[in-house]
Amino acid sequence: MPATDSTAAVEAVFRIEFPRVVAVLARACGGDLGLAEELAQDALVDALRQWPLEGTPRNPGAWLTAVGKRKAVDRLRRDRVLAAKYEELGRDAEGGSGGGGGGGGAVSGVRGGEVGVEPEFVAAFDDEIEDDRLRLIFVACHPVLAVPARVALTLRLVGGLTVPEIARAYLDQEATVAQRIVRAKKTIAAAAVPFEVPSGDDRAARLGAVLEVIYLIYNEGYSATAGSSWVRPELCAEALRLGRVLAALAPDEPEVHGLVALMEFQSSRLRARVGSTGAPVLLFDQDRRSWDPLHITRGEAALARAETIVVANASADPAGSAARGPYVLQAAIASCHARSYRPEDTDWARLVSLYSELAQRTASPVVELNRAVALSYASGPAAALPYVDLIVASGTLERYHLLYSVRADLLDRLGRPDEAAAEWEQAAGLAGNAAERDLLESRAAASRARAVDAME
Repeated sequence: MPATDSTAAVEAVFRIEFPRVVAVLARACGGDLGLAEELAQDALVDALRQWPLEGTPRNPGAWLTAVGKRKAVDRLRRDRVLAAKYEELGRDAEGGSGGGGGGGGAVSGVRGGEVGVEPEFVAAFDDEIEDDRLRLIFVACHPVLAVPARVALTLRLVGGLTVPEIARAYLDQEATVAQRIVRAKKTIAAAAVPFEVPSGDDRAARLGAVLEVIYLIYNEGYSATAGSSWVRPELCAEALRLGRVLAALAPDEPEVHGLVALMEFQSSRLRARVGSTGAPVLLFDQDRRSWDPLHITRGEAALARAETIVVANASADPAGSAARGPYVLQAAIASCHARSYRPEDTDWARLVSLYSELAQRTASPVVELNRAVALSYASGPAAALPYVDLIVASGTLERYHLLYSVRADLLDRLGRPDEAAAEWEQAAGLAGNAAERDLLESRAAASRARAVDAME
């Protein structure tokens, strides 16, 4: 870039490079996420001072990382020199001779005001950056953190979002988000979470947490739980970007590719999910011509990759438990919709089968509810209503507004609009998103009108 780079341009470049820089520095700092972020910010200060005058370097990420390295080494030297001086003062106070500071670890001693840093410390910066990013993802999503903390820390360190951006995305106070991130970093430090990619059973358990956080971020963008907008495309885009990064870093994990495929398929419908007035548009009412074919193509490719890995794993270990996981199954479900040019072309029988398989894997009442929806189109609403009533009776989803909207739709289709209206109203009362609540209330009014017409 020319030497007239603006502050905004420098900050834009920094935002792109921030996760990689933090990842490298975190490993070199022994997994100290707070220090790594601080060093990265210090490097940004230098960039803001130099780049507008000298131009953006050809490889800005390498420049920022190199500056961060130097600042880390300087910090170590300063801390070790200070520790050595304190030690010397302590010896003087006790009547010692005041000899030169010892010290261990990464420091070999004080020489002419400088601290000798062991070569292995400097070499710690030279491993592959991509491995560091994978480590950072696993650390940020460690199960020792509560889910809100995982989400905030992942968006900050792995996604590169600022605290105000995270606060806006989740309708939180900036101070709350900032405190959540600080506490998360302290919790990781107190738990001595190693800066590494876990292996074996630990990796399988941690991978689930990583995928869960990414999908939570995506779902908040795809169907916002609160606020006036039903969708938040910027959150969907960030989650999909994180998923693609993880897929590149963990190419042999089928569930990673399954999640990416699922997000690609869902993203293909984002434009069609909101009407010109901002009102939600449900699946059956969407103009499928506006679905993004590029996202669908990417989704099919990711799903094929995931299923190929599942088959290969099963062949390599016939006695093992290789099977399609929840994200691969959900991607297969989304693919069924993406392949249908009209709602009536949907293979509902296959969807019932996929939901049944998914229910066996997850034992989730939400999955059972979705299975009932598919069953209602495969075999009719009368076949599905008893299953929905069982979920209602169980009380497991009593605060879940979509349970009542599904039941309302089934009752409407069965010609029982008065009962349906009550269910629509129940759903509207539980909906946290204003746009969705308006839609549900309009459905309730329509059902009430049909009930009145039927009585006349």
